[in-house]
Formats: sequence, C-alpha cells, structure tokens
Amino acid sequence: MSEAITRPGAPDRPVTRRRGKLTTPTSPTRHGMAAFLSYLAMAVVFVAFVLPLLWLFFAAFDGEATFQTRIPKHWTLKNFAAIMTRDQTFLPLWNSFMISAVVTLIVLVCAVLCAYPLSRYRSRFNKPFLYTILFGTCLPITCLMVPVYSLFVMLHLLDSMAGTILFLAASSLPMAIWMTKNFMDSVPVELEEAAWVDGASMLKSLRLVVVPLMKPGLAAVSIFILMGTWGNFFVPYMLLLSPSKQPASVTIYSFFGQHGMIIYGQLAAFSLIYTLPVVVMYVIANRFLGTYSLAGGMKG
Repeated sequence: MSEAITRPGAPDRPVTRRRGKLTTPTSPTRHGMAAFLSYLAMAVVFVAFVLPLLWLFFAAFDGEATFQTRIPKHWTLKNFAAIMTRDQTFLPLWNSFMISAVVTLIVLVCAVLCAYPLSRYRSRFNKPFLYTILFGTCLPITCLMVPVYSLFVMLHLLDSMAGTILFLAASSLPMAIWMTKNFMDSVPVELEEAAWVDGASMLKSLRLVVVPLMKPGLAAVSIFILMGTWGNFFVPYMLLLSPSKQPASVTIYSFFGQHGMIIYGQLAAFSLIYTLPVVVMYVIANRFLGTYSLAGGMKG
C-alpha cells in the first residue's frame, strides 16, 4: 500500500509513503545500451551537420581549397575579393531579396485573408477545402513545371520577374494558409466580439485585434516562406532566362564551371555571403517569437 502526501514547504513535489518510508519520485536516468545508441545517433547527426559547415568556412578562407575539409595553411580573403562584383554577387543577391520579400508579403496577406473565414466560420466545406490545400502542398514542383512553362510562354510571362513572383507566391500559399489557420484558431473570438461591440468592422478587428496577437505565428510563417523562396533554384532557373534577373540561388551554379571544374574557394565564399541575409532575417523574425502572448487578454 502506498499513500501520496505532500511534504511541507514543497507542495509541488509529491511524496509517497511506502512501508513507513518517505520517497520522492525522481526523473529516470538513461543508462545501458539504449542510452549508448541514442547518444551515438545524436553524435552521427551532429557530425553530419557540422562537417559541411566546417568545410564551407575553411574553404572560403583557403586559397587552395579542395573538396576536403581541412584547416587552411594560409588564411586569405582573395576568394571574397574575386566574387565581390556587381554581376556575380550584388545583383543576384538583390534579385533574391526582392523576390523573397515580395513573395513573403503577398503570401502573408493572402494567407491571413483566406485563413480568417476558415478559422471563424464553421461550414461543411471547411475540411474538404483544407484537405485540398494540404494535397496541393504534396505536389512536387517538378511535375508542375512543364504545364507552367507552357502557360508562361502563352501569356508572354517567360523571363518576367513579376510572373515568377506570382508563381512562387501561388506555390507557397497552400502551406501558408494551413499554418496561418492553426495560429488564428488560438486567438479567442471573444476579443473580436468586444471590438465589434465598440463598432469595429470585421476587417478592422482582424487588422487591430487578430493580426497583432498572431505576430509570433506570422513570424514563423514568414520564415518558412522566406527560406523556401530564398533557396528555390528550380523555378527561377526555368522561368528567368536573363542573367540580370536571376537570383543568387541560380547564380551559384556558375561556380561549378565546365567539364567538372569547380572553383571551391569562390563557391564557399559566395555560399557564406548567400547565407548571411537569411540568418539576419531569421534573427530579426525570431524576436517576435515568444514575445507576444494572450496572457491577460481575457481578463475583465
């Protein structure tokens, strides 16, 4: 027989009386073969992620970089000096930034407007519509490119920055709607009803009440869209033909050269510069994650 009691001074740590003795439950300690295998698996995953990053960093500062991961004998910046040109680095990075920023803005606005009725209104068509959206996210982009390419040729949108942005936004929208709807469900509808009583319209309550409380969720959605668009290679490669319009994800292909000759040092240096804007944008968006909460929103 055992009886659970509470020790004075520590109400959150239940104590169990067993055969006249007081015992306090403790967290289980992992040991044995299971712990060894789990730590071994984590070590393998850690090494698999760290080694490419180490190669990227070392090769960028190595004047004689190869495909091997090694510490440079002579650290140098000549790889960065070689790629710091308008056509090779600055213009592609600007194109990537413009495409990613506009796509993210379009998708966020459309996702919020589409997720609002799905979250606030109950209909028998909600679930079929959401499942259709989820099915749209499962379609590989390679299966869509042949009809999309033909459509772009017919509409004279080939090699058009605006057409590429619209297609990237349309392909990112299904998952964004699904994610935004889940975040919007966490915002109590009573807060909107209070705004309606004060005379606010639905769009005004959405803009002033729902969207501010969804900032952490919208930040997560924006990171998802931004990273997907920034690293998208296949779509701009197929739809943008002019080198002056291609983003950095396509320009990086030029470092592989011809006949298997790869400029490893310049490739690593460009990759580091190509990664920095995404890291900065992630840090900025991450400030919104967890900083806003609904605590106190229902009081009174």
